[in-house]
Amino acid sequence: MKQNEARNLTMMMDEYELTMANAYFNDPDIDNETRVAFDVFYRKNPDGGGFAIFAGLQQVKDYILNMHFSDEDVEYLESTGHFTKNFLEYLRNFKFTGDIFAFEEGMVMYPNEPVITVVAPIIEAQLVETELLAQINHQSLIATKARRIVRAAKGRGVSDFGARRAHNNDAAIYGARAAYIGGVNCTATVSAGQYFDIPIGGTMAHSFVMFYKSELEAFRKFAKSYPDNCILLVDTYNVLKSGLPNAIKVFNEMKENGVKSKSYGIRIDSGDLAYLTKKARKMLDDAGFADAKIIISNSLDEYTITSILDQGGQVNAFGVGERLITAKSEPVFGAVYKLGAVIEKDGTVIPKIKVSETVEKITNPGLKEVYRIYSSSGHAVADLIAIKGEDVNMEAEGGYTYIDAEQPWKNRKFENCTAVKLQKQVIKNGKALIEDEDLQTIRERVNRQFAENIWDEEQRFENPHKHYLDMSPAYYNMKMELLKQAN
Repeated sequence: MKQNEARNLTMMMDEYELTMANAYFNDPDIDNETRVAFDVFYRKNPDGGGFAIFAGLQQVKDYILNMHFSDEDVEYLESTGHFTKNFLEYLRNFKFTGDIFAFEEGMVMYPNEPVITVVAPIIEAQLVETELLAQINHQSLIATKARRIVRAAKGRGVSDFGARRAHNNDAAIYGARAAYIGGVNCTATVSAGQYFDIPIGGTMAHSFVMFYKSELEAFRKFAKSYPDNCILLVDTYNVLKSGLPNAIKVFNEMKENGVKSKSYGIRIDSGDLAYLTKKARKMLDDAGFADAKIIISNSLDEYTITSILDQGGQVNAFGVGERLITAKSEPVFGAVYKLGAVIEKDGTVIPKIKVSETVEKITNPGLKEVYRIYSSSGHAVADLIAIKGEDVNMEAEGGYTYIDAEQPWKNRKFENCTAVKLQKQVIKNGKALIEDEDLQTIRERVNRQFAENIWDEEQRFENPHKHYLDMSPAYYNMKMELLKQAN
């Protein structure tokens, strides 16, 4: 089930996309069928990390394939007085007819490489910018944050508890999707489970405990309703003096009544979580419940989880809410959409470059391919940009010569390496070339990369190793020539 199947999101765009499109349409000096190439890329990893995870492609694909302006949309645009009648008539019959190339969803990505390339007539390419960036920026941010949190948990379960602190319901639902791609085990957001087949999980709130005359009565009622998944929230009154003793009493009653729970334990949502979990583990073990789980929540992220575990905290699983679903430590991903080339009718590619006094904002021009370079051991050693169609031969005698754009004077070669193209065509002439992947496949792609290909040094939270984006000599020379011309 698709979350946006009943909604037309076509108008989810900045007005400047429409004003530019209107100007192109009414310019007698240009052919509106002229094709262009726009790239989506980002400039830095969130949280000073060593990587990011590409997420949101399915929603981008759904949006582009279903773009259309309804009569109501056109009437609204006409009411603004900003657009000509012939342009508005063009919109009534609008359909995206271009091509989309993209990384597979769930691929690890790095700054300044094109993760999506749109090749389409100029107006079509211009109109898709905002929704495309909105989906990629949000989901890539949350997937990346989730991966960091999962890494901090060191194999313990992580659940998304974030819906109520998300910026709205779409942010909660798509955030849950992205978090699952990033590696969390389940979500508390029921609609996300329904739409995307994500496992859902939930226990109780403090209000459940407070509703009954006593904490013990509340625990008994819950255990009766959920004997196979009896997780009791023990911090409503006092964790060590009330919550835990009452939970242990209920666990003993279940045992005496012959109830063999598949999963049982406690959740702590406040206080000194490292201290309380150590105390709780001892009390549970001493009472004969060594297999009882301890789950904690309360403003967790990769830093607090690392700290709790470093202090010896005894935790089986984490419920992570606001700091995951809002990526609180760095809530802006920063992907951008920039023109890379104009393609003439005869197929001639005219590369375009944006020049800036801020070096980081100078774009990588042209139609290009992105390759991931793997060592003989299977590790990703770098990424490489080349001109589209250029031969990248890693088996050349003496290795493949490349340019390190940050140190171009050095002689660099890849030896005993393989190169894998990262972009695949997902839409051709406005029609889908690939089926939607199920979320489990995307999630497994993420897990496989971090287990087999991505260096541990890139996954550090502090001072991670930098993954290099290198260039073929032909591509580097083309970029330098454009920069010279711009001066």
